[in-house]
Amino acid sequence: MLYYILMIILGLILLILGADLLVKGSSSIAKKFHIPEILVGLTIVAIGTSAPELIITITSAKNSMSDLIIGNAIGSNLCNILLILGLMAVISPIKIDKDTIKLHIPIALFSTIIILLMGLGILGNNTSFINRNEGIFLVLLFVIYFSYPIIKEFEDILISIKNNSKNNELKNINPFLCIIFIVLGIILLKYGGDLVVDYSTIIAEALNISERVIGLTIVAIGTALPELVTSIVSIIKKDTDLAVGNIIGSCVLNLFLILGIGAILTPLEFTPEFIQNLILLCFSIFLLYIFNYIGKKNTITRSKGFIFLIIFSIYLLKLFI
Repeated sequence: MLYYILMIILGLILLILGADLLVKGSSSIAKKFHIPEILVGLTIVAIGTSAPELIITITSAKNSMSDLIIGNAIGSNLCNILLILGLMAVISPIKIDKDTIKLHIPIALFSTIIILLMGLGILGNNTSFINRNEGIFLVLLFVIYFSYPIIKEFEDILISIKNNSKNNELKNINPFLCIIFIVLGIILLKYGGDLVVDYSTIIAEALNISERVIGLTIVAIGTALPELVTSIVSIIKKDTDLAVGNIIGSCVLNLFLILGIGAILTPLEFTPEFIQNLILLCFSIFLLYIFNYIGKKNTITRSKGFIFLIIFSIYLLKLFI
């Protein structure tokens, strides 16, 4: 048993290292072309730090482990909102960008409601399954959402590219080295994902723990570690736009892209337990939204961060009790 646990830890380490390399390589390329920070957080960093969830989804789909796919996506989002944002706010109050409040947080809530309605059979094929066609629809929603900030900032990016020749600091960024980082990151993510899924399943079977609980806890928290590390570093460096963009972008990505690809590869069945967790996720995102209008405006204060952490602790206790 100890060997299996060590293999899971090794897998999580590979996931973190892989995500770190992927984010560093992608972010450096973005910096090379002076892409806005919030855009980097919502797209490149969000995709990079969500790569572990994507790798685990593909690996799990090969073994028809739909509970692990759903639990990973929903659990990671609960970790993102309640655990990571909660810890960030406790470390230092978070100032939320107006565009994030008016657009991106509502879209994160919208994406959760879409999945909830599909899981209840109200939207889609009138069953508790999300099938391949619905998976394709979710992936299309992902493409639309992540294309919007790029199109919105496209003109500014073109202007920045023209000005790059005058910036000596940006000239020192080696695109070839960045590509090497990205490739190495993907390789580490692949093997890390294999280790986490394979040995989590062995432990779950040995202890009679369901795939659902494993996905919602061990795997979800493990694959959320890249977001946690990235966000804490960002908040310490006062890059709050990058940190918040990373969290919100990852939440939308986990539901639209991760579950979308999962449904394309294998049908996803939503049990009553998953529905309950989706309702909690809807409540958590809504709480994040209204917190911007309670007390200090557009700010997640330390007290609000503690509330998120308390809710997350209760959620974990409920899962195991």
